[in-house]
This record gives sequence, structure tokens and C-alpha cells, in this order.
Amino acid sequence: MHSKIFVVGIGPGNLEEITPKARKAIEMSEVVAGYNTYIKLIEPLLSGKKIIGRAMMQEVERARLAIDEAQSGRNVSVVSSGDAGVYGMAGLVVELILDLPEDRRPQFEIIAGVSAVNAVAAILGAPLMHDFAIISLSDLMTPWELIKRRVRCAAEGDFVIALYNPKSKRRFTQLNEVQKILLEFRKKNTPVGIVTNAGRDSQTKIISTLENFTREEVNMSSLVIIGNSQTFVKADYMLTPRGYEI
Repeated sequence: MHSKIFVVGIGPGNLEEITPKARKAIEMSEVVAGYNTYIKLIEPLLSGKKIIGRAMMQEVERARLAIDEAQSGRNVSVVSSGDAGVYGMAGLVVELILDLPEDRRPQFEIIAGVSAVNAVAAILGAPLMHDFAIISLSDLMTPWELIKRRVRCAAEGDFVIALYNPKSKRRFTQLNEVQKILLEFRKKNTPVGIVTNAGRDSQTKIISTLENFTREEVNMSSLVIIGNSQTFVKADYMLTPRGYEI
């Protein structure tokens, strides 16, 4: 069996931020599988390819179909936005492949992409220059009480905190609960950056404070970065000092 599954991170949404290795994998593939929104972001690269596009919450079906295509002898790219190993498809695809009998497993390769947190940090300035934690506020697969405990631990440890999936139409109170926890450990004027649709034409950037950021427009296309006790704002950029003497 010479076919291969590439699990590809396509970056935050701009074709310029797809790595050359990721682009090459997509070009080599006869089949591309992904969430419909992500497929649309890379349409210029998909001419002549079979597309397995699915809606959100159909990840297992999509992964199984991709594996079936590889088992039939085709090269397949399974795409995720950002990095496929950060809240992406890498874990699911690899787990399903390794559950197969060894003689039926297609070859696979995970190709790193520009994670949303890196893209957003670059837009905001340099907020991740010291230790940081990434936490998803989606409680579809993780109990909310556990998420709150992780937020509390990161806050107590003075980590810069990046929040994925901060708010949706169904989840609109969690961000306020997170704010309440953080205010137990951090000052009201702690800088908070919000970037929505990073790397896309509709990109927006807001720098607020811990006291006020929940009043801003935040949705599932947003990523929120909350500074630590040392983070400051200068000329509309967030900076977390690494400790150099200047």
C-alpha cells in the first residue's frame, strides 16, 4: 500500500500562511477532507480533487471516509485550520488508523501549521513571550467544571492565557465566568487582546482590559489572549516581557 494520509494544518485562513510543506501535501493528494468552512478557505488549491466536506460535529465520519479513500490507494489530505495537532484532526485520524490491523493501515504524516494562537499573537504584538496556557471554552467534550478548574490553575500560576472557542450562540455565559475567576488573581487593567477572523479579509483586532473585555464583540471565530501580571500595552500592541534588561 503506497497511498498516504496527510493530516494538514492550513494556518489561520490566509493562503499566504499555509506552509510550503502543507501546500505540497494538498497538491499531492487526490482527495481532500475537511470541515466545509476550511475547505472553502483553500478552494484555489482544490481543482480536480475529490472533496469530502462535512459540517461541524461530523469529524469521526469525515476521518473514516478519508481513511477509506487511502485504503483504496489514493493520497488524502485531511485539513484543519491552524495546526492539526491543536484542537484539530490529528489525534482522531491517527487513533483511527492505529486501531486498524497493521496490514490495513495507510501511511500517515502530520504536517504542522501556523496555529491560531501564534497568528493572533503576531497581530497583537508579542503577548506570548513568557509561559502561557491555551484553554478551549467549548464544553462539548470537556465538562465545564474541569474547564473552570484549568482556568483557575492557569490564573493562579500567572500564565498568559489564550482562550479558544470563547463564545457561541449556545455558550454566552462562560466568558463572564472566566472573567470572574481571573479577577480574583489579576488587576482590572490587565491587558486583553481579541482577534476575530485572524488572517482573513474580515480580520478585527481589539485591545481591552480584563474589566471590560466581555463587553466587546466575541464569537467562535475569535481568539482571546489575556495577559499576565507583567503584560503591558504600548502604541496599541500587547507585550509580555521576557526579562531582558533594556
